[in-house]
Amino acid sequence: MGIVSRISYAVRSKLNALVRSTEDPTETLDYSYERLRDQLQDVETGLADLTAQKKRLEVQQERLAQNVEKHDDQAWEAVKQGRDDLARRALEKKQAKRDQVAELDDQIADLERTQRDLEEQKDELEAKVEEFRTKKETMKARHEAAEAQTRVSETVTGVGDDDVARAIERAKTQTEEMEARAAAMDELSDRGVLDGAVSDDDRIDRELAAERDDVDAELAEIQSEVRGEDAAEPVDVAVEGETPDFEHDVDEAEHADAIDDADEAELSEAIEDVDEDAVEEELEAIREQERT
Repeated sequence: MGIVSRISYAVRSKLNALVRSTEDPTETLDYSYERLRDQLQDVETGLADLTAQKKRLEVQQERLAQNVEKHDDQAWEAVKQGRDDLARRALEKKQAKRDQVAELDDQIADLERTQRDLEEQKDELEAKVEEFRTKKETMKARHEAAEAQTRVSETVTGVGDDDVARAIERAKTQTEEMEARAAAMDELSDRGVLDGAVSDDDRIDRELAAERDDVDAELAEIQSEVRGEDAAEPVDVAVEGETPDFEHDVDEAEHADAIDDADEAELSEAIEDVDEDAVEEELEAIREQERT
């Protein structure tokens, strides 16, 4: 096996494995069932067309048989009137149409054989479709049951829980990270490292409060010293910079004439093939019966 053949074989194997892994058995069964139904419908359509064609030939054969009888009557009437020429023409038409009737017999027989074959195929295909439908539904039910059993087994044995475990672990990690970040923010805020993130008003208020605390402490110290020297002397202390607090009958006749015209055309062609000896023999027989 050459290198190209080996590569081609490997690629086909991989593709077949990929198709099998993604193929849904229930969809494949439904598709095969629909194809069988389409084949059955084609056979039924062909059988209906063949039956219609056979019916048309039977109607045509019946009409030709009636014409054979009509031309026979015409020949007898022509002999009675001494018109052998007309009798000969009528007998020629009779023989031509009788030959056509025989041909139609053969065609109808062929169609009947074909019809029987199609009917047998139709019966066999119907049985196959019904058998496949039953098996298809059974296989689909088994497939669905197997899928459900697999899911239950995975749940019971823990197989297939990896995704759930990973999701829980991720959530736990994210929660711990958020908690650590919040604790760090609190620590930095307490240490004043995040002062740049606060507003100017908050910073000013904080600085003013710190200054007031320092002033108050120094004032208290001074007052304590002064009381120690002279408790009776009032001391006025002016603090510079102190500030206060801040959000439907005619048509049938015409149709019959059209059919007769067509018959005449067909008859003219058929007369060319008529056996003249047979016609003369039949005409002589009619004359003999008429004389007796």
